Amino acid sequence: MNKLHKYNLSIQWEGNTGSGTSGYKAYARDHVVSAGDKVQIPCSSDPAFRGNKTKYNPEELLVASVATCHMLWYLHLCADAAVVVVDYKDNATGIMQETENGSGFFKEIMLYPEVIVKDASMIEKANSLHAKANEYCFIANSVKFPVHHKPVCIAEENF
Repeated sequence: MNKLHKYNLSIQWEGNTGSGTSGYKAYARDHVVSAGDKVQIPCSSDPAFRGNKTKYNPEELLVASVATCHMLWYLHLCADAAVVVVDYKDNATGIMQETENGSGFFKEIMLYPEVIVKDASMIEKANSLHAKANEYCFIANSVKFPVHHKPVCIAEENF
C-alpha cells in the first residue's frame, strides 16, 4: 500500500518596502504561509538574518514539524498499545550550523516530550514507544540529521 499524499500551500512575500530587492537591507523578510481556508501563518526569517523576531521562521517551523509529527505518531502508538496519555508537551530544540559561505544545515533536533499517563503501570511501555514513533515519523524519516529524544513520563496520580 504505497499511497502518495500531496500537500499544497502558498507563500506570499510581504517584504517589499518600496524598492524590492534593490539591496540586501532594502527589503523585509516577512511572508505569509497559507493553505486553503486554514489560518495563515505569519513568517519571516530568523532575526540573525534580518528577520522579524515576532514571526515564525523556517527553522522554527522545521523543528515544529518534527516535534508534532513525533507527537502524533506517539499518541497513535500509545492508543494502540492501551497506554492512556492524559497530557503531552514538548520543548523541542534544533541546532543549525551556519557555514563560512553563509549557507547552513541542521545538525540535530532534540525532543523533550513530557508525558503524563493514566497509571504508573503504563510508564515503561509509554517510554519505549518514543523509539517506535521516531521510526514511523514521516518528517524524521525525511531529514538527514539525527532526531533524539529525552522523554519524561509520570503517572497522573503523581502529577
